[in-house]
Amino acid sequence: MRTFARLLQAVFAGVLLVAVGQSVAAIPAHSQSSWMQLPWTTPEPDGVQAPAAALADGITGTMLWSRQPNTPVPIASITKVMTALVVVNAGDLDRTITVPHESMAYCATNDGSNAGLAPGEVLTARQLLYALMLPSGCDAAYTLAEAFGPGQDGFIAKMNDTAHQMGLAGTHFTDPSGLPVPTDHSNTSTPADLVILGLRAMSQPVFRDIVGTHSYHLPAGPGNREHLWQTTNLLLRDYPGTIGIKTGYTNAAGTCLLFETVRAGIPLIGVVLHSSPHGAVAAKDDAERILDWFYGPILSALPIG
Repeated sequence: MRTFARLLQAVFAGVLLVAVGQSVAAIPAHSQSSWMQLPWTTPEPDGVQAPAAALADGITGTMLWSRQPNTPVPIASITKVMTALVVVNAGDLDRTITVPHESMAYCATNDGSNAGLAPGEVLTARQLLYALMLPSGCDAAYTLAEAFGPGQDGFIAKMNDTAHQMGLAGTHFTDPSGLPVPTDHSNTSTPADLVILGLRAMSQPVFRDIVGTHSYHLPAGPGNREHLWQTTNLLLRDYPGTIGIKTGYTNAAGTCLLFETVRAGIPLIGVVLHSSPHGAVAAKDDAERILDWFYGPILSALPIG
């Protein structure tokens, strides 16, 4: 029975991807809300508050549904996905880095979330990636940018160069954390671009392992104090099959969530932007509505025990 279920999942997923590819080809590029005729009872998920959102196949990035897919908007700490990708691409993740004193003022001045790093602490780049992605540490973002730029300006240039190389025409960065620097509407991207960015980042095993982690304990050592970092991604805790990836919030961006899941052997990647002026639960709820809309008919049709 298990073998039959796996085979059925694979066949269904294959048919699904072919149908999706054929349907999307017929959708105009300027379409603000797209969907295809598959076994769905409604043309789009109900009750989604986010004015900009997208859901795509997690293998090819083929868009399954979207709302304002090509409109640039602030993305807050989803920016840190690009920060992490630049660091991972640079390699040498076991190099040691000293937390600069300026990182504290950077967080305080911009009211940024932090990982509780202390000036003068020495951590590896890999450890700082956990501090960056789980508690969304702006202090970790500043520290990594200083080390891998080198310097903030150099690192931001690398972020934008990477976006350009990936063809993310609607994406622009001015800060490694996604903070409102220099203005509330800095650090912008589109739902379509974020799907591409998310897929690229999740293709890196080290990144995938980090963002799929609920908590990370770093014991005290000769150069660092003890840390316990927990993910801000409520979907990772509450929705079956979630494997990442990043939350975000500023006043201008509202609550945001870039997410990836795998259920019934079918990977999906999606994003919701400005689900609510405040409260991470709103973004999680939006993501769940979108995922349930897609997975519901499939899960009800598959004999999975």
